[in-house]
Amino acid sequence: MNEKLKQVCKKAAEIILSYPNDTRIRVISHYDADGISAAAIISKALYRLGYDFHTTLMRNPFDKGLERVLKEENEIVIYSDMGSGQIETIEKMKSKAIIIDHHQVRKDKTNDNVIQINCNLFDINGNYEACGSTLAYLFANELDKKNIDLSDIAIVGMTGDKQYIGGFRGLNKEIIDTAVKNKIVRKKTAIKLDGKNIFDALYYSIDPYYSGLSGNRSEILNLLEKYQIDKEKRFDELTKEEQKNLQSHLMLILLKKGCEKNILDTVIRPRYYINFFNYESEAFADLLDSCGKGGNRGIGFSTAFGDEKSLSEAIEFEKEYKEKILKELVRLETQGFKETEGFRYFYTEGSSIGGVIGGIATNFILDIKKPLISIVKNKNEIHVSCRGNQDLVKKGLDLGYAMSEAAKKLNGHGGGHAIASGATIALEKEKEFLEIVDKIIVKQIKG
Repeated sequence: MNEKLKQVCKKAAEIILSYPNDTRIRVISHYDADGISAAAIISKALYRLGYDFHTTLMRNPFDKGLERVLKEENEIVIYSDMGSGQIETIEKMKSKAIIIDHHQVRKDKTNDNVIQINCNLFDINGNYEACGSTLAYLFANELDKKNIDLSDIAIVGMTGDKQYIGGFRGLNKEIIDTAVKNKIVRKKTAIKLDGKNIFDALYYSIDPYYSGLSGNRSEILNLLEKYQIDKEKRFDELTKEEQKNLQSHLMLILLKKGCEKNILDTVIRPRYYINFFNYESEAFADLLDSCGKGGNRGIGFSTAFGDEKSLSEAIEFEKEYKEKILKELVRLETQGFKETEGFRYFYTEGSSIGGVIGGIATNFILDIKKPLISIVKNKNEIHVSCRGNQDLVKKGLDLGYAMSEAAKKLNGHGGGHAIASGATIALEKEKEFLEIVDKIIVKQIKG
């Protein structure tokens, strides 16, 4: 454990514990699986200590997203899976603030009202070694050591943030190893085929996306008939021979699409089964992500917090959400993408799912030569999400920098990670924005 990071978490915990129990603590978090997991960890830790809390999940944590908070009368606000990119706005607020974040740091020193827990400040890579829920768990553990049981939700957040690609490492691995040792999670090597039966598991498989099979009822039935597999059985109910045949067929689809080895390695890998509703961590992360990005943030948070009624609602929302994703992926496969020298891009109607579609397409549809950008046009602005791959990052790609710099020049907002980031800018500046981003990315990759 990084001692300096631990001390900052301890300092933040002491600040919380200095407030009386009747204090209402404000929690602001991102709306994806990592953000929801982080919010649930923090909120549950506060609840156990007897604090009242008000938690909000935000899609757009830039100035507009924080205007509401600016007008509130809060004594203390905890920001999780966000905050480091919005630090100038947060410093203007009168309330005490704790930032728990793993995104790129804009400034390492803050005013006296703000304490920043960002792993990047302690030489821990926020792309691969720690995420928002990782740090939220460390903070919760300093509030009370009994919160070790919340490490299962931290693992859900890590998984939702795709930090298992290349294998869990760094701070993430430390937490996972401790959770396994304490039997908070169970470890088992398996393929990702979740659903009430094998037909549903294949139909709704979007990550991995099996080209020609995912979302295609007739092709799934043909495949199951070929191997004489009962479509009503779950994957773990199949015979060893049936499992082997199905896995080989699915891997062959991915190989033919030219998937990177590090992506192929994520399909059949060690998985962590949480005591929380007896879910596999990636399946639970998918559930939370579909609620957050599908417009049902409250249900996602309640599910992560442990509400069984919300779980059943979340399962139905997940199916609707995945249907939308599947429709977009099939459209992109058939109609293709637009292209510049430095990147590929496409337009979609849902700003909350653009990044998801881009990430899946990057890993399972396209080659690795260029990053992919999704663009959503609203009344007065455009929302941009971009996704790269580890090969491009090794060559110098930094999408967080590209989005931040291009948006800043046009009075917009942007930032994130080297491999994934986003931006919001004025509608009329779209062409200029794309030209600036193109120049930055071309320069980065060419060195």
